[in-house]
Amino acid sequence: MTRAQALRAGMTLAEITHRVRSGRWQRLFAGVYATFTGPVSREVWRWAAVLRAGEGAVLSHRSAAEEVGLCRASQGPLHVTVPAARRVTAPGGVVVHRCRHVRERRHPSRQPPQTRIEETILDLAVGVPPEEAMGWIAAACGARLTTADRLRRALRRRGFVPGRPVLTSLLDDAAEGCASVLEWRYLREVERAHSLPAPARQWRRPRSGGYWYDDLYYPGERLRIELDGQAAHPAETRWRDYRRDNAAVQSGDTVLRYSTGDIFDDPCRVAGQVADVLQRGGWPEPAQPCGPGCGLLPADPGRDWIVEGASLPVL
Repeated sequence: MTRAQALRAGMTLAEITHRVRSGRWQRLFAGVYATFTGPVSREVWRWAAVLRAGEGAVLSHRSAAEEVGLCRASQGPLHVTVPAARRVTAPGGVVVHRCRHVRERRHPSRQPPQTRIEETILDLAVGVPPEEAMGWIAAACGARLTTADRLRRALRRRGFVPGRPVLTSLLDDAAEGCASVLEWRYLREVERAHSLPAPARQWRRPRSGGYWYDDLYYPGERLRIELDGQAAHPAETRWRDYRRDNAAVQSGDTVLRYSTGDIFDDPCRVAGQVADVLQRGGWPEPAQPCGPGCGLLPADPGRDWIVEGASLPVL
C-alpha cells in the first residue's frame, strides 16, 4: 500500500507512522509499505516497485517474466517501465525504463500491472546474444503463453529494433517447432549445416492414458531423436523418458538420444550418426560437410550402431 492510498482510505499520517514504528507495517520504499509482519516475498517486492514508480508504471523485462513463471525469482534488480513523459528516480534495487508506448504494451488484466507477454519477451530478447534471445522465445512458446506469430506481430509494431533481422530469423525457427535452445542448435548446427532432411517437431503419438511427445521424428525412416536438455528432461523424469524410448523401439522405431554436450561440442559427429541411421531407413542422400573443417564422420553401414555419450534403455 502507498501512503496516498492509506490517506484516501481515511488513515492519518500519525496512524501510518505509528504502524511503521510499532512494526505492524514495514517500509519497503519511500511511501510504500507492506501491511504485515514477517518476511517480504519477491512477489511483494514486485508489487512495491510498481507502486513506487507511480502512475502508468508496469512490471517489465525480467520482473514481468518472473511474474508469469518464465524464470525463477532472483535477487537481482526489479524492472519497471514508466511513460516516457515521466521522470522517476529509481530507488535502490529498481531499474526504471521509459517507453512512449507503455499503455499499449500493458497487459489488459494481469495484476500487478505488467507488460504483455509478447512485449516482455521482446524486451528481453533485444540486444542480447542470439542463444539467450532464443531461450526466452522458446520458453514462452513452449509454455504456451504466446506463439511465434504473435511475437512476430508485436515485433512488426515496434519502430527501430536493434538486430531485427536476427530476431525475425529466431522467430521463424520457433515457428518451425523449436521448443528449446538445444532444439534450435540442432536445427542450425546439425540439420541445416549438414543438409539433413527436416523432421517433424514435437511429434505426438498416443499412449495409454495420454500421449508421448518426441522432440524430432522422421516418419518415413522411423527415426526418433531426443535432445536431453536439463530444463525439458530433468533427472526426475528419466524413467519416463526410458519408458517412452522403449515403447518407440517396441513399435519398430529407432531412437537416438543426444545431450547438450553432443549438440554444442560436436554437431558434425551427430549429423553423421543421424545421416547413417536415416540412410538405413531409406533416405537416399548423405549428410554434407558444413565447411572445410567439418568433422563429419563417414557413414559405415556395416557397423553396429552405438550412440556415444547416451544411455539408451535396453528392452
